[in-house]
Amino acid sequence: MFDSKLGIIGLLSDAGAVVLFVLATLLLFSIVSWAIIAFKFGYIRKSLKESKAFLDYFFEVRSVDKAFTKSEEYRSGSLARIFRSGYIEYRSFDGKGDISRSRIVLAVKREANAENKRLASLVPFLATVGNTAPFIGLFGTVWGIMTSFHSIGFTQSASLAVVAPGISEALIATAAGLAAAIPAVMGYNYLTQKIGVIERDIDEFSSDFVDAFFNEP
Repeated sequence: MFDSKLGIIGLLSDAGAVVLFVLATLLLFSIVSWAIIAFKFGYIRKSLKESKAFLDYFFEVRSVDKAFTKSEEYRSGSLARIFRSGYIEYRSFDGKGDISRSRIVLAVKREANAENKRLASLVPFLATVGNTAPFIGLFGTVWGIMTSFHSIGFTQSASLAVVAPGISEALIATAAGLAAAIPAVMGYNYLTQKIGVIERDIDEFSSDFVDAFFNEP
């Protein structure tokens, strides 16, 4: 007959409070990490897609008014949002004297900085989990081994029945630390690479947006 003590539930039921706290912490880290990965993946993917579509239209029409109207369809695109900020600043000078290029450059730069912050938000948490989760798991591992040695000293026996619970706690804590860290590191590397693509596009095309306001036919 199957011994429930050999299963994960059985092992956890015998785990000490410290190891359970470690496992609960790692589980929380893992859940939050996966939520961030899912959210940022969708956010960045949509931004890349809509930025590309807006940029194609922008260079096709060569009209800031038409591009601004079209940008309403690409509100999730980083480049569309940056263009809109420059356009709004550009139109704020209508009937109010000469247009200040520096003001438009500043508006575009300010929105570009805000967009970079939006893209990078929450992502550093993944790096934190990737760096700390293995050590948190290692703490649980050390504690489990200490439990085994304590059991040996208390019972004056080194039999498997005595040391198995502590060793099991140690192995579970190690596995939990890696299970939390590996997806976080992979997600962090993927997201930062995609964010870098968008940031390079922002740097490259911000000046084109500004120039478009002063080179209209």
